[in-house]
Amino acid sequence: MSTATLPADSVGLVSPRTLQVTTPLQLECGVTLPSHELVYETYGTLNAERSNGVLICHALSGDHHAAGYHSLEDRKPGWWDSCIGPGKPIDTNRFFVVALNNLGGCKGSTGPTSINPQTGRRYGPDFPVVTVRDWVASQRELQAALGIERWAAVAGGSLGGMQVLQWAIDASDRLRHAIVIAAAPKLSAQNIAFNEVARQAILSDPDFHAGRYYDHGVLPRRGLMLARMLGHITYLSEDAMRAKFGRELREGRLNFGFDVEFQVESYLRYQGRSFVERFDANTYLLMTKALDYFDPAREFDDDLAAGLRQSQARFLVISFRGDWRFPSSRSREIVDALVEAGRDVSYVDIASRQGHDDFLMPIPDYQGALGGYFDRIAADLAR
Repeated sequence: MSTATLPADSVGLVSPRTLQVTTPLQLECGVTLPSHELVYETYGTLNAERSNGVLICHALSGDHHAAGYHSLEDRKPGWWDSCIGPGKPIDTNRFFVVALNNLGGCKGSTGPTSINPQTGRRYGPDFPVVTVRDWVASQRELQAALGIERWAAVAGGSLGGMQVLQWAIDASDRLRHAIVIAAAPKLSAQNIAFNEVARQAILSDPDFHAGRYYDHGVLPRRGLMLARMLGHITYLSEDAMRAKFGRELREGRLNFGFDVEFQVESYLRYQGRSFVERFDANTYLLMTKALDYFDPAREFDDDLAAGLRQSQARFLVISFRGDWRFPSSRSREIVDALVEAGRDVSYVDIASRQGHDDFLMPIPDYQGALGGYFDRIAADLAR
């Protein structure tokens, strides 16, 4: 690929930046981080009024690289490139888009793979458990460093959408619009169960070494691979798996053994192995716990409407009919709470087939709804 062959609607070549936060951060678990780093990327230009900033919150295995390419050799752009760029739903000709790697991540922000200044070794299992509320507090440090008093919008899918909800409750005067996609007000028991099985796969791997595998020069490959395989099954709908794999045999015949025979087995093993090379097991444990703990209604006597009643933001909620992990009914719980709270909310339920991963896909109705809402945000800014 050359600069001449980069897609016309791409943000092009991008480089991550690092923010050093020197303000101590009090975490919900009771630990105080004296300082931390956040890695982030920006796309587009901040206007003179500093009013067109859009924060993108990532999901469980996401990071700061949401759009564009890091080099001309990249085969894949950022994870939300289908929605971010010139002329795309989140139009970088109009908005200054900021995407970051959350605290506790493994893509440059301070997390288990970082050096603990108190020991000179990687944090590993000593890195404190973080919550969605902690992430919002950390993200507010980035907002302040960029000189943005109020985001035009905060947007995210899945765990990213949960961060958007927390933003709307904890910092309602710091964002104009909240865009919650394929999310839920809290996890169901079934989803917590999936996360626990994934964590046990990692914790029981002989190479995990109580989270200190870095010191042993190994990775808990089998455990992390199994965790990703399990997760990936929940991200795809039965229709998507049937259409993609059916019961197709890899070699066209039964081998009467326990090696890979079906195409779906080959696919899952590939996804698991590739994930091990790009993600950290301790970070996976942290991220799934943050998912489990998320329940913003808890401090309002389990009344989500009471928590949202104080929010000044306008909302867009999007769900997907093919998503069985965070089904449309969970998004409607959020919408119902917003209506009860008297908030301004738009809701779109998209016909889809892929599953939970639909929020990453270039589905025309989805992109049309998202783009139409951002047209509304741009019009508000122009007034």
